[in-house]
Amino acid sequence: MSDNTLLDKVKNAFTESIQTQISATESLSDTIVQASEMLVDCLLSGHKIIVCGNGRSNANAQFLVTNLLHRYHLDRPSLPALLIGLDGALGASIIADNNPSQIFIRQFECVAQQGDILILLSPQGREEALLSLIHAANSKELAVITLTGRQNDHIRGALGEDDLDISIPAQKEARIIENHLLVINILCDLIEHRLFSH
Repeated sequence: MSDNTLLDKVKNAFTESIQTQISATESLSDTIVQASEMLVDCLLSGHKIIVCGNGRSNANAQFLVTNLLHRYHLDRPSLPALLIGLDGALGASIIADNNPSQIFIRQFECVAQQGDILILLSPQGREEALLSLIHAANSKELAVITLTGRQNDHIRGALGEDDLDISIPAQKEARIIENHLLVINILCDLIEHRLFSH
């Protein structure tokens, strides 16, 4: 592969990412503000944020929980956030003993309380395990915020009227995942601004 071909691939990746962000700026800014207000109201009411990302989105889910529990920009008190995931012995046991669509349910059921918010990261919008979590959240009367991509009909169809979908206007999973990280950063910035910038 020539140097020019490699340079073209780099430039194309930057161009795709920039174009996705421009489209997202126009289509998602209001939705992101609305999501931040839901999260602030949840925290001010003494409830917590539960986060789950399947597959590679687990890394972004971890990053979101880290920003909430530790900090984003400001040195401030920890915010109650909890990651649902499948690391280590717990993950191996749950996967071995459960239907794949139910792998997150046991963790969710034991920590979720009415008034909490569930955030799901689902780039392709069709992960059965995350759809099961939406149904479980609906039954417990938790609001759900999803971070998805353009192909998200399954997720969108499962959401209730009080839920919110932040859908990145892209089809490539790589572009969706990297823009999910940007949305996470913006949400954390808005939450800190609302709660601690006085």
